[in-house]
Amino acid sequence: MIDARARGLANIYAALMTVFIGVFFWAYANLIYHVPFVHLSREVNLLPYFLCVIGGMLLSARDVSRRLAARFHLPDLGGSGRLAFRQVAIMALLIFAMMFATQDHRISRLFLGTFLVWCWFGLVFLNAWVPGRLARFVFQKGHRLPTVFIGKPGSFAKFWDWVANMEPLGIHPVGLLSPERPASPSGAVAVPWLGQLADLPRVLDEALVGQVIMLELPANDAEAGWVITACRERGCRLLIHSDIEGRYTQPLVPVTEEGRHFYTLQEEPLEDPFNRLLKRSLDIAIALPVVLLILPLLCAWVAIMQGLQAPGPLFHARERRGMRGAVFCMLKFRSMFVSPADAAAESMQALSEDQRVFAFGRFMRRRSLDEFPQFWNVLVGEMSIVGPRPYMPLLDEEFRQQTQGYRIRNLVKPGITGLSQSLGFRGAVLEEEMVRRRVYWDVYYISHWSVWLDLQITAKTLWQVVAPPATAF
Repeated sequence: MIDARARGLANIYAALMTVFIGVFFWAYANLIYHVPFVHLSREVNLLPYFLCVIGGMLLSARDVSRRLAARFHLPDLGGSGRLAFRQVAIMALLIFAMMFATQDHRISRLFLGTFLVWCWFGLVFLNAWVPGRLARFVFQKGHRLPTVFIGKPGSFAKFWDWVANMEPLGIHPVGLLSPERPASPSGAVAVPWLGQLADLPRVLDEALVGQVIMLELPANDAEAGWVITACRERGCRLLIHSDIEGRYTQPLVPVTEEGRHFYTLQEEPLEDPFNRLLKRSLDIAIALPVVLLILPLLCAWVAIMQGLQAPGPLFHARERRGMRGAVFCMLKFRSMFVSPADAAAESMQALSEDQRVFAFGRFMRRRSLDEFPQFWNVLVGEMSIVGPRPYMPLLDEEFRQQTQGYRIRNLVKPGITGLSQSLGFRGAVLEEEMVRRRVYWDVYYISHWSVWLDLQITAKTLWQVVAPPATAF
């Protein structure tokens, strides 16, 4: 199968990179011996550090297989950089753990540091360049997989990008079996028309076909059984592409649970307990220092400015809807003049010239300083550093009615910042399209969560505190 080819290549590549990094370690050490200011003595035992390097590469091999198997042969510099970062990070963790455990003061920190830096640069290049070349080398003509496609010409035209991407893995399109002859054989459909579905046995007998791909689910059980029998009798692989997404106009994700096959609406990486632990650890690592060291000083400064410009409570605490719809009290520094409680008035979004906002409150809102008390919400587990932003109850219900799939945002904890905000979608929501864009990126975040994505969003948000975008208020 195609996925087996990709996984096998990814495993071969991981082994080659482990050998390469191991050889590079000793070569670099022998080079550094001759650099006077590095102070790496030949008496230092480098074997434990070499084992840490090899161990790091072996531990990251699973990550290499998982990330490269799906798009092994397609170069991606950004993905190569992220993968190289993870590989080097694991090596660095093991190396520094070894230094701490052995209290080794003789090893040159400069040698280890520069070695890791060069490893990262080298792995970025190798991760982007080698997989495609390796795929073409392994799957030369003798290992090509002649493939016949069954389906409508329009379906094959939509499939052509996938066919072209699979070519390095040895997939060789022989032709198309379809109910009607394609209107333009050299246009949208770039393979010969071989006939109709009834011609499948003849095509399989005449050509050395190794694989048949049905572009749509069979029309009925009889057709499915006939195709399966024709392929099995001739020792030909069969793949049936599910077109359920097209039928229901909704992307679906296949899930297998104890031998049962299901479809769900989106991936949920944060359903993995280990991922939740990583995210919670990152939240605490950031929120605890902020709450202990920064928030008290910020509270004092804000209280003084509020007393001078708009006396009243320090915090603005209001209900928000959190994970799975649970209601919690979200904290903000008060940025408006004190007024009688009015839910309808509070649901009115603040605009750039809103008279309810006092001068220092305007400064806080533009720099996002009014959001800092929410680090307390993060610390107690009601929010996360990164996640979909929670809205006021009345707005929340209004947005739910305007936008399909809005409540998917409640599958994870709300955040102080989010992917939408880091991309510039912040401030007042004045039209339905703005809501749809934010929800789209919130759902994208839920489906594509990673620690790396959280770090990217956090870094972008910190930069926006320093240099607020035009939409900030």
